[in-house]
Amino acid sequence: MLNKSNILFKRTAIFLILAGLFVVAGLVINNATDEFVVPIAIGDTNTEYTASEDFQHLERANRAFINLVSKTKNSVVQINTRVRIRRDESSRLERDELRRRTLEEWFGFRFPDDMQTPEVPTPRRSQGVGSGVIVSEDGYILTNNHVIDSANEIKVTLPNGREYEAELIGQDPGNSGVSGTDLAVLKIDAEGLPALPFGDSDALEVGEWVIAIGTPLNLSQTVTRGIVSAKNRRRFSNIQYGNFIQTDAPINRGNSGGALINIRGELVGINTLIATGGFTTGNIGIGFAIPSNTANALLPQLIENGEIVRGWLGISMEKVSHELAEKLNLDSTQGVLVEAVGPDSPAEKGGIRHGDVIVEFNGKPVQGSSDLMFTVAETAVGTSVKIKVVRNQKEKVLKVKLERRTEEAVASLRNPVESAPEMIEPEELPETEPFAGMQTQKLTPELARRYGYNNEKGVIVVNVEEDSPAADNGIQVGYLIKEIDYITIEDLADYRKVVKELENKGEELALVYVKSPNGSVNYLTLKINSNGTEDNR
Repeated sequence: MLNKSNILFKRTAIFLILAGLFVVAGLVINNATDEFVVPIAIGDTNTEYTASEDFQHLERANRAFINLVSKTKNSVVQINTRVRIRRDESSRLERDELRRRTLEEWFGFRFPDDMQTPEVPTPRRSQGVGSGVIVSEDGYILTNNHVIDSANEIKVTLPNGREYEAELIGQDPGNSGVSGTDLAVLKIDAEGLPALPFGDSDALEVGEWVIAIGTPLNLSQTVTRGIVSAKNRRRFSNIQYGNFIQTDAPINRGNSGGALINIRGELVGINTLIATGGFTTGNIGIGFAIPSNTANALLPQLIENGEIVRGWLGISMEKVSHELAEKLNLDSTQGVLVEAVGPDSPAEKGGIRHGDVIVEFNGKPVQGSSDLMFTVAETAVGTSVKIKVVRNQKEKVLKVKLERRTEEAVASLRNPVESAPEMIEPEELPETEPFAGMQTQKLTPELARRYGYNNEKGVIVVNVEEDSPAADNGIQVGYLIKEIDYITIEDLADYRKVVKELENKGEELALVYVKSPNGSVNYLTLKINSNGTEDNR
């Protein structure tokens, strides 16, 4: 009896233990299927979510990006450069002498007087890393000019690790006297390479997904993702013809020359520069890429000629403000105001004058100064174009033959004086009554000498009131008033006559043409009261 009780007890214990294991493991018998099921809450939730339509969309998007990277990454290469730099002997001697004196002060002993620095300066090597994009199967590679500028050796490493010596084919520097796009073309001796097709950068939309591939911080084949943040960002870092795409796809040092790619797997930009803030020099979500349409248009010329030849008009210009449009009775703010015309330039030969508003170039409306600059640059040298201007509120069509943009041509429009002379109190002369918050005197030979004006006519500003229209527009003591409302001002008599006419007409705006002591000229639209005094509204 005792033995049967022990056996029953053991069987009961075993049953309870097994039952407990079933409960702990969450094991359940499904009567309908005669299958064991383990009901885990997390598993149930994941199964339900992964079966949802939202997850399927995300999974397809995720897979699409993975496929996009796999399809395009082999077209982006790493570029390593070496630059041999000869140390400047005088600078090195001064640096060594400073170190020697510092050590003597720290340790309280004097180095032997015959201790000399070697007289032959030793060369040193500077190394750089950037990125590039394969744009043809036979080895042409696009990159930034600043990646390879001044390099003695250029080496390209493909994603498979194979290295090639690269030949520099063409350059369009972004920081020269005729500043261009900061593009360059290299060539390696290879065939059958995975070229990245060009996309239409003009068709990009703000908010569109893009990926950036490059070699940031020497980390090759790095992929980042973001969106197009803005378009048509212009003139960054002295690059005149960048017309950049802005993106928040993370870009850092070494990404320069790499690819900005749309979701179709097309090259839409060459990553070029980043904006930084505070003490950081890394990515803050503001990067810029040269549009693919710009690069694609310049590529044949860079390969064939090794450089870019651009058209030249020969003017300095400013946008049309709302005040100027109101003053000149223009229908809109489209167009550009000509501030200066270069001597012997195509513009001067074609009859363009300062004060003209250019509204059309070869039948195409001019949107603004950057638009005209790009249009002129893209027009072949020697082309005769029709330029429509508004002069004295009347339209006039002029014929101008474009010439080549060169450093000498650009220099002809630069300020003749490098820096403004020291401002000196003008001599005691009768001043005019305040006009737009400024007072003037006649330009005497002494004042002309002090402020650097040679063979100039006009009246000189001797006082500018704070918070006046003149001050708000940047007019300072020493500025020369040369025109008001297109009327030439040669002396105080002309000045007083024009101001009086403005008072009698009750004009609210005056278009003033001024020259500063550093040689720059500007048209300024000043708000005035009908009585000719400053308007502080």
